[in-house]
Amino acid sequence: MPKGEGKLIAQNKKARHDFAVEETYEAGLVLKGTEIKAIRGGRVNLKDSFARVQNGEVFLHNMHISPYEQGNRHNHEPLRTRKLLLHRKQINKLIGDTKQEGYSLVPLKLYLKNGYAKVLIGLARGKKKYDKREDLKRKEAKRDVERAFRERQKM
Repeated sequence: MPKGEGKLIAQNKKARHDFAVEETYEAGLVLKGTEIKAIRGGRVNLKDSFARVQNGEVFLHNMHISPYEQGNRHNHEPLRTRKLLLHRKQINKLIGDTKQEGYSLVPLKLYLKNGYAKVLIGLARGKKKYDKREDLKRKEAKRDVERAFRERQKM
């Protein structure tokens, strides 16, 4: 977790498998009243979400926040597009980086920090199938080495 601790609410595990993350940015979220209560309850899904720069602002699309149970008619829409809060320099850098072909903005984690909901977005390039296979082989080899080392220590 960059820049301090926070309570992890949701994590996009598939993102690191499908994308090679080159840079990460911590961004705040603009939320409505019942959304933060649902987030604190852990009712969030980042699976198919992505971020996009539009008109000099960054927006998060397809992040599903389930409706709050105790919310009444003022409850929020689950798949609403949400604005991300970043510094102007960061947004300008992201505008330049995402114009390059193959780069996209992917949310990696959603967590609470000092009472505020924060999302960790990554500037990522999509992996090819052979890259994914190579990563799996590398992880498996590392796991085998660690297993052998642990067994050797037991002796």
